[in-house]
Amino acid sequence: MIESVLVANRGEIARRVFRTCRDLGIATVAVYSDADAAAPHVREADSAVRLPGNAPADTYLRGDLIVAAAKAAGADAVHPGYGFLSENAGFARAVLDAGLVWIGPSPDVIEAMGSKTRAKNIMAAASVPVLTGLAPESIGPDDLPVLVKAAAGGGGRGMRIVRDLALLDEELAAARAEAASAFGDGEVFVEPFVETGRHIEVQVLADAHGTVWTLGERDCSVQRRHQKVIEETPAPGIDDALRRTLHDAAAAAARAIGYTGAGTVEFLVAPGGRPFFLEVNTRLQVEHPVTECVTGLDLVGLQLRVAEGAALPAEPPAPTGHAIEARLYAEDPARGWQPQSGVLHRMELPVLPGLRLDSGVESGDTIGVHYDPMLAKVIAWADTRAEAVRLLARALERARLHGPVTNRDLLVRVLRHPEFAAGRHSTAFLEQHSSILAGDGADAGSVRLAALAAALSDASGRSAFGGWRNVPSQPQTKSYATVPGAEPYEVRYRLTRSGLDAPGHPGVRLLHVERGHVVLAADGVRRAFDVAVYGDRVHVDGSLGAFAFTALPRFPEPESGTEPGSLLAPMPGTVIRIGEFSVGDHVEAGRPLLWLEAMKMEHRITSPASGTLTALHAEVGRQVDVGAVLAVVKEEASP
Repeated sequence: MIESVLVANRGEIARRVFRTCRDLGIATVAVYSDADAAAPHVREADSAVRLPGNAPADTYLRGDLIVAAAKAAGADAVHPGYGFLSENAGFARAVLDAGLVWIGPSPDVIEAMGSKTRAKNIMAAASVPVLTGLAPESIGPDDLPVLVKAAAGGGGRGMRIVRDLALLDEELAAARAEAASAFGDGEVFVEPFVETGRHIEVQVLADAHGTVWTLGERDCSVQRRHQKVIEETPAPGIDDALRRTLHDAAAAAARAIGYTGAGTVEFLVAPGGRPFFLEVNTRLQVEHPVTECVTGLDLVGLQLRVAEGAALPAEPPAPTGHAIEARLYAEDPARGWQPQSGVLHRMELPVLPGLRLDSGVESGDTIGVHYDPMLAKVIAWADTRAEAVRLLARALERARLHGPVTNRDLLVRVLRHPEFAAGRHSTAFLEQHSSILAGDGADAGSVRLAALAAALSDASGRSAFGGWRNVPSQPQTKSYATVPGAEPYEVRYRLTRSGLDAPGHPGVRLLHVERGHVVLAADGVRRAFDVAVYGDRVHVDGSLGAFAFTALPRFPEPESGTEPGSLLAPMPGTVIRIGEFSVGDHVEAGRPLLWLEAMKMEHRITSPASGTLTALHAEVGRQVDVGAVLAVVKEEASP
């Protein structure tokens, strides 16, 4: 029997495993980097061991330190979570060699599935359908588009879509470099790119006694940068024949490699319904909660029992209802998915029947730059898909999210999009519906009303004794910006003996005001607004939606000038590669000059215009702050 588990991970998945361990009476051990010293997963563990440093390479990727931590804390088992070392065969062997229980498949299975090229060969031999690879030197125009993929790792790293044959060699080199940096293995391969396929995976669970369960399929087609955003089960719009094919292929894949524990067999389903094997994730998936919701199972608990040698019943429970999960990220979809950092002042979601929140952070935590920007997973279960989607969308709309920009609005727009509601979505969904990225924007009238509420709350907090000077005077003025560079919203108002006078808001009446709470009547409808202020950032939440403003000073400071053509770091990060350009070279607009890595994502910094590279301040390995000047391109004079 397992008595104490060390989770070789952080954040949400560490907390998830600890929750099950507590339910089973198992002691818990956390490991943490210096950046995570105050993180929730550390606070919740029975004991914790420091991994000195901040970067993953110095901490969560140091298998030797983690094994030593398990021994020091008296743990007798290691759960790898997902990411980091969860699919590292060498780490699994080190755990076993130390006399500890490894909660996962055998190192040999992990190793076999760790290379996508080797995995495809094994699956083809087991009659699991696979996409035929392409030799790069033989690719012609008729083969396009193609997908370059890293043989190791996952999470979208080392993947490139190539639509122009002239760019193939460049993208191959870029994919190899990214794969080598991310996984220590630069091997890549090329296969046909299925333009509008669906990403559907099957959850498997197998014991050491020959029983293999398939626990339903999950549709994970809505993705950004080849990374999943929304997942659901059962997959909408597939018929029983395709469902049987997927489940049978997943079971065959698990048996072919002697799989034990929880794992996922991933498929790409081409238009027309033909499935192709993608990979086996030899670990628990981020999206496992949706399967738990429809089956009533605790997959982490079953992982522990299988690791203890228990046998599974012959058949799994039948699924009921529909579950859907959205990944809530600290990122800005409208600006190239730039990860965001800073203090998460408030993160609260409504407590509703059928709603589940798995989070790695809490209100007051700081979102750093070293790790994945996922804040939480929000999961909804209901009897039908339509009900589950509605519940999830409404819960996200009502969430109080104060701090860094998140993808919350994008998630709501996806969930409420008619094509998604109809189950007609593919891995190209966000590209096909690009307006979702920037959004149509909130109704201008609603934004103005929220800005008025912010201004009234601010004035109430500043007035003597919380009261108002009820005398005619010049209107008070307050300006708010929604995003940098956008035209600000100017709020002008005054209180007279007859009530609120706010130009631009005819007929709006003030019903109640106090610091942090304003009630207005607009068009005969009572609207309540909660207002929270953090420095110059103002968050307004109400029935019209959630709004974030930057309060602008009455007399702006003179802008500090930067040299024209300066490329500024859009986020804090580390320079990982520099393009083949030197100072004095001519560069074309859109050409990548360097690459930044931040929050496990790689970001290209491209030339904003055609011209001469007059300065290059970046060095590989250098950490830069947001706004740092990375390079300067002197734009060509117009003819």
